[in-house]
Amino acid sequence: MNNKISAKNINLFYGEKQALFDINLDFKERSVTALIGPSGCGKSSFLRCINRMNDTISNCKINGLITLDNKNIYDDDLDLVLLRASVGMVFQKPNPFLKTIYENVAYGPRIHGLFSNKKELDIIVEQSLTKAGLWEEVKDRLHEQANTLSGGQQQRLCIARTIAIEPEVILMDEPCSALDPIATAKIEELIDELKENFTIIIVTHSMQQAARVSNMTAFFNMGKIVEYDATDKIFTNPSKQQTQDYITGRFG
Repeated sequence: MNNKISAKNINLFYGEKQALFDINLDFKERSVTALIGPSGCGKSSFLRCINRMNDTISNCKINGLITLDNKNIYDDDLDLVLLRASVGMVFQKPNPFLKTIYENVAYGPRIHGLFSNKKELDIIVEQSLTKAGLWEEVKDRLHEQANTLSGGQQQRLCIARTIAIEPEVILMDEPCSALDPIATAKIEELIDELKENFTIIIVTHSMQQAARVSNMTAFFNMGKIVEYDATDKIFTNPSKQQTQDYITGRFG
């Protein structure tokens, strides 16, 4: 399996404060990687490096190299719009637009000109909602406002909106932390299905979730990677004592 994304010697600074120290990680194509670790350890900061969301923070500085399909995403001539079309993001709290369910999913394809007529757009919307496990629940409500959906449905709508523009990578920043256990189980099921077509990187505070959904796990602490390995190994036989302590609840 090829590396979809590679990060080499990433150091990240917010003003004077260094948030990430020499991060080296490779992410395999069509697999799920979980980033775990205590709050404030740098996992979300690292996630935001991959689609250059940190660019929006004025005093943020990054050194190192991140490649997507062997292309440097920090190249001066890189088109940020295209990068963010390739690397979709699902946030902690569901954030549907104040539009209808249909228009939420149609929004990206409209911006990127991914269809030539209404019928093609209808197909994109239906396929995206189907892939997000939501079509059967909303097919008769497409022109209702998205905020009439439950929290779990809204999060799946945000996933449908993300996949409507056919990204290659999906970043998920604690996508279930605002959801109840039933909605969480649906999102986890969905992640399992989506990895057939997408490379997924998920930040999660739930170690049980990381163990259930991911192929690889990176354990972050204080801006550094302590250990990165196959998820089964991290959770059953980690190499580092610090990882063992965190997983068994002795710290963090």
